[in-house]
Amino acid sequence: MDSDDSPPDDRSASDPEEDDLRDAPARDRTSDISHDVDIDDVLDDDDAEDNQGLFDDLLSGEPIFENKEVLRPSYTPHELPHRNEQINRMATILVSALRGDTPSNILIYGKTGTGKTASAKFVSKELESTSEKYDVPCEVEYINCEVTDTQYRVLAQLANKFIEKNRTVIEDRIDDLADRRAAIADGDATPADSPFDSTAAIDDRIESLEADREGMDSVPMTGWPTDRVYSSFFEAVDYHERVVVIMLDEIDKLVEKSGDDTLYNLSRMNSELENSRISIMGISNDLKFTDFLDPRVKSSLGEEEIVFPPYDANQLRDILQHRADVAFEGGALTEDVIPLCAAFAAQEHGDARRALDLLRTAGELAERGQADTVEENHVRQAQDKIELDRVVEVVRTLPTQSKIVLFAIILLEKNGVHNINTGEVFNIYKRLCEEIDADVLTQRRVTDLISELDMLGIVNAVVVSKGRYGRTKEISLSVPVDETEAVLLSDSRLGDIENAQPFVQARFDN
Repeated sequence: MDSDDSPPDDRSASDPEEDDLRDAPARDRTSDISHDVDIDDVLDDDDAEDNQGLFDDLLSGEPIFENKEVLRPSYTPHELPHRNEQINRMATILVSALRGDTPSNILIYGKTGTGKTASAKFVSKELESTSEKYDVPCEVEYINCEVTDTQYRVLAQLANKFIEKNRTVIEDRIDDLADRRAAIADGDATPADSPFDSTAAIDDRIESLEADREGMDSVPMTGWPTDRVYSSFFEAVDYHERVVVIMLDEIDKLVEKSGDDTLYNLSRMNSELENSRISIMGISNDLKFTDFLDPRVKSSLGEEEIVFPPYDANQLRDILQHRADVAFEGGALTEDVIPLCAAFAAQEHGDARRALDLLRTAGELAERGQADTVEENHVRQAQDKIELDRVVEVVRTLPTQSKIVLFAIILLEKNGVHNINTGEVFNIYKRLCEEIDADVLTQRRVTDLISELDMLGIVNAVVVSKGRYGRTKEISLSVPVDETEAVLLSDSRLGDIENAQPFVQARFDN
């Protein structure tokens, strides 16, 4: 719109007094409230009751949880039922660290949710607290190798942890020396009362410590040569006397991603260290991962092996009851909730983490429904919800090509095709690849991807005989269609695939 086309200004026709009010500066409304008015009276006005906030209704019910964090996998309990044997075994191995000796390396095996990490963290916490009690330098460092899965990242993370601790030690020593020097200067002490023969010697030591602190550069998470990162870690860990236990959780993920170089370097460090000693504690769900290790690494790493067997239903019930007593308000659970959670988890290889997730989710569902207690139907709803969440996570992390194949199967099912065969999937798959400009794999490779989806439980692929026409796979989905489709379309590359659906529909109609 040109300047000449602007609408006429109606202000000229308005009341002059209104113009004055309009042009006046905004007034602070709080100044209009008389000092004689009680704020509480304003807040307690009847109208406030009618204007409930978004969360008021949700907060009006009686709380079910007292401490929900107790039911999360990250929580380390003060007591671990049915794991005393394994905990005592770890303690007998690591006690040598409190004597200044190097503990044997430990490998801990067991399926998911059998208490491996919780037990190891419990023992580590006890080890560190006991070392402080007896003034023995002993430290435990935890690394999750599912997240930190390369040699560079492991060494960089460890190096930075020790550099930070060394800086703290140096600052404490400098403060102590400064206090000694001040006491000598004030005449409250003499050089003979300290290990230094003069204040000049104290100054030299302070200057040396400050130089050490300045020379400790943090390791960036990318960009350095690996040997430089290793050198920084070596110098940091050997700065002063201590015994270090490095806990590598999901250690098989590190070996799978980066080979055994990290374990080889860590296991051989003790022969080069002068002041400190290192012990490795590896935790793995895979009992066979050591088959892929170099024989030298395998022999040094697996000096002690501890196996955590799965929990049975009765043991899971004890664990859940132990946590529920702290997590829930009194009387919040009906009698059949914990036995049902334990039964569901016992069916899946005695997974305590699964049982705790189930109990927590059931409590959350009851709380959202503003129920007074958690009941059996909440546990069954939680079971369905967790199953769906698991499917969503598996589908979300699939490679792009597998997602395209899965989307082709979904399109066929949504358009009424039953007993889907590999050829039909491949035809739609090719069209989808053209739609998003992705590489087209061979039909044999697509068949392999379908088999992988079958192994993950996402599809059901059954080989059937067609007589003289040979054999083929009949494919059907094993997961909810709409939820799975939504997860696939959330992928940035597959977001435009929806445009292909009308075209696919037309082909089916023909």
